[in-house]
Amino acid sequence: MNAMTRRAVIGTAAVSMALALSACGKAGGGSEEKRSSTKIGLLLPENKTARYEALDKPQFEKAVKDACRHCEVVYNNAASDVVKQKQQFDQLVADGVKVIAIDPVDSAKAAGWVKPAQDKGVKVVAYDRAIEGADAYVSHDNYKVGELQGEALIAALGAKAATAQIVMINGDEKDPNAALFKQGAHIALEGTVGKIAYEASGEWDPKVAGEKMSAAISSVGKGKIGAVYSANDGMAGGIATSLENAGIKGIPVGGQDAEVAGIQRIVAGTQTFTIYKSPMDLAPKAAEFSVDLLLGVPILAQRETNGVPSSLLDPVVVDKTNIQSTVIKDGIYKAGDICTKELAAKCAELGIK
Repeated sequence: MNAMTRRAVIGTAAVSMALALSACGKAGGGSEEKRSSTKIGLLLPENKTARYEALDKPQFEKAVKDACRHCEVVYNNAASDVVKQKQQFDQLVADGVKVIAIDPVDSAKAAGWVKPAQDKGVKVVAYDRAIEGADAYVSHDNYKVGELQGEALIAALGAKAATAQIVMINGDEKDPNAALFKQGAHIALEGTVGKIAYEASGEWDPKVAGEKMSAAISSVGKGKIGAVYSANDGMAGGIATSLENAGIKGIPVGGQDAEVAGIQRIVAGTQTFTIYKSPMDLAPKAAEFSVDLLLGVPILAQRETNGVPSSLLDPVVVDKTNIQSTVIKDGIYKAGDICTKELAAKCAELGIK
């Protein structure tokens, strides 16, 4: 389907929806059920990672509204509670919401929710984390994320890489993305660094990650750790605190998600890089799939992932050399969001403005 044909199909579907809305306003008894058919559910998994509330949610809502002015987003965050997310999902289905975009707390459990919802006419978009049997899946290439993390850590180590002992603090083992990050990072690191001396899950929790880092310091030895892989920026914050408390300075620490706190640590020099998975790409693509499914328009997927039509986007490494040309240029942050009084001089050195 070319762009002109696609716009025509979407336009026709949107007009049909508008007429249905107008009719339901006059009909009386079935009006609430009709209105619910214009709603798109968005369920995000947790709020420990700042990106979900600050970036993903508003970008998804904006993209839905831009594509379908009659559509409304019904949003909930599960706060890392799979039982709560199931209740949120079931409530959307009960309310007659016809499309649900969900970033699951537990993908395996969420897979069991899909078929019963589909049997009731609900379409499910897997957002960022794959869900078996979903109608569509949008994410970044998560294997590539891990590979980039590993490669960036090696680049930061330079000539020291061949003998360096690496600490790996991975994401929550219930998260399929965490497994892909870990797999990609291992492929990059193994055979290139000295060895992975300590590895554990930080459970996507900065406090847990800090505790695991302290355990790694005790296990490996304060002066023997060459670099630290952190699966995301939130955990990198806890790791950086543990390193500082132990008096360890100057070793590469990587993260992911391009959180403002992670970018600030890169400016300050306590984190080396992050991985930018732009919600400016992810949320609009998920919103596009959601609106298309709602309107009955064929979705434009790049590929299939385990039989699910999918689009996988490209992640980008952000370090001190390209903050200006990535997260600031894209409008994710303003310089003022990053450059506190304490960081002003270093921001100026890096050309962040």
